[in-house]
Amino acid sequence: MQQVQLSEVEQLVYQAVTTLEQRGHVPYPDLISEEAGLTEEQVHAPLHLLTEKGLLHREDSPIAGLDFGPRFCARQMA
Repeated sequence: MQQVQLSEVEQLVYQAVTTLEQRGHVPYPDLISEEAGLTEEQVHAPLHLLTEKGLLHREDSPIAGLDFGPRFCARQMA
């Protein structure tokens, strides 16, 4: 399996997402930024880069009219 090189900020954001998931929390950007110790603006780009690299996937709210924003979930490796 090929390893993906991550920047320090990408590592922080990815770790924050997986930590929130392990605790049973929904990984919304505001919680991710809080867990990572960064601002929401600082996690915006790393979230999208991690999605492009296939390490996270974005899920939008499945319920019309009830949108807390996108959530970013870690990809489960086989």
